Amino acid sequence: MPFSLEQIYGAHGDALVAFLLNVSRNHALVQNALQGGFLKLARFPSLFKRAHEPRALLLQTALNATGDFLRRSTTHAAYEEQHGVETPTLFPQAFPGDDEAFRQTVEVSRQNLPGKQCAVLHLKLWENLTFLQIAEALDISPHTAASRYRYKSDKLRDVLRPVYEERL
Repeated sequence: MPFSLEQIYGAHGDALVAFLLNVSRNHALVQNALQGGFLKLARFPSLFKRAHEPRALLLQTALNATGDFLRRSTTHAAYEEQHGVETPTLFPQAFPGDDEAFRQTVEVSRQNLPGKQCAVLHLKLWENLTFLQIAEALDISPHTAASRYRYKSDKLRDVLRPVYEERL
């Protein structure tokens, strides 16, 4: 009688989690690897049916998925490190009357925003989306979108005000 993935996970899931945690010490990685391993079994159910030792197959599949995720995250981190320095500027050319220090302060302030708040600010200022559209795009409530926008706008204003006042 064939087993469902749910039954297989129920019988072996705890052992797989414990094994992968010992290997990686990273709970998020373990969850992703298990999901990847079970997706492979879902796509290729014959693998499990042909296995002489099903538990060994599960351990190997989970370990391989862990390695795949580690390689991808290492590659992603290397890409971020290499290209993170080369962040494109929103203000490639200074406007007449703008000085380089002010433009640099704006860029550094924008780059230091947390990702979620930076996304809201970008969508509002550069894409001209409404808070409802931003909420739909980011899967958050319109109230959350508006509050993130206000919070980051206030924070940017506090950072930029002294630089602006120096110019006066």
